[in-house]
Amino acid sequence: MKTAAFDYELPEALIASHPAERRDGARLLIVDGQRREDSSVDRLAELVPEGALLVLNDTRVRRARVFGSKQGSGGRVELLFMRQIETDGPGSERWEAIGRSSKPLRVGSLIAWDEIRFEITERTEDGTLVVSVSTGGPDFEEILASRGRLPLPPYMRRADEADDLERYQTVYARRTASAAAPTAGLHLTAALFERLRARGVHVARLQLEIGLGTFRPVSAQALEQHPMHAETIDLSPELVAAVSAARAREAPVVAIGTTVVRALESAADGERPGNVRAMRGETRLLIQPGYRFRVVDALLTNFHVPKSTLIALVAAFAGYENTMSAYRHAVQAGYRFLSYGDAMWIPRRST
Repeated sequence: MKTAAFDYELPEALIASHPAERRDGARLLIVDGQRREDSSVDRLAELVPEGALLVLNDTRVRRARVFGSKQGSGGRVELLFMRQIETDGPGSERWEAIGRSSKPLRVGSLIAWDEIRFEITERTEDGTLVVSVSTGGPDFEEILASRGRLPLPPYMRRADEADDLERYQTVYARRTASAAAPTAGLHLTAALFERLRARGVHVARLQLEIGLGTFRPVSAQALEQHPMHAETIDLSPELVAAVSAARAREAPVVAIGTTVVRALESAADGERPGNVRAMRGETRLLIQPGYRFRVVDALLTNFHVPKSTLIALVAAFAGYENTMSAYRHAVQAGYRFLSYGDAMWIPRRST
């Protein structure tokens, strides 16, 4: 489809720069076919069908942003570390990163961050950097966890604050791996999980490492021309068994967020309809209208950036006209958009 088909007018005033006072206090737009209902996230426990399987992406956001200075000129450099490539020994690692400074960062550039030293050793065609990290001994991941800054999305137009250390992580986050939060999950609370379990709702987990592609807009005229970014997914045998058990009891599989949809659909088992297979690897799956969903039956998702692959995924699930109509309604009704914004509940496949 044409990328322009997924455009809509998003007033800057509706972009949430801070979270709601309570995680489950956000507004919730129910989209059931052509039906719309304005509600709130704290009703989710009553909206999810009894016995359903709720699937979460439990990756934790890395405190990946650091601000250093270029050796020689002293110019300010911002680096965002995405993943470790390899370890050359104690205190010496190589990482994939993206960087920003007043002048282009070239191969050989040396950067200091307090006692930590960085060297740009490679720059790929898409602008990704390979950075040699010298810590003098400590593990760099541990240093980032204690001193790095959270990489809030640029559209928030602010620096991270102390409250973001809690609110830009889900309450169920585990392994540090992502460059951005799986934002639909930011609405869930321990109390909400208790109410869900009281109604017989089961919970399972997977991991999708949200990466560089999150920050890259679609520039191609047609979505299928967009070079879809790769993200690492990890679906365990325990998750496979949980999905299989849900199918056996004829219960729906509910995805908390588009990252869960992408992971589950990437691992769909072609020999067992509705089921998934265990896997760890990369996915480049692009979901847009016309896609036939094989695993996911219901979806909780935030409102996404115009002309993005994420809104295309939602349109594939809820139906294109239903989705764009829901977005127009949300704008007119003053819903809050994007990472810290409100949410949509799509209870079943709607066309």
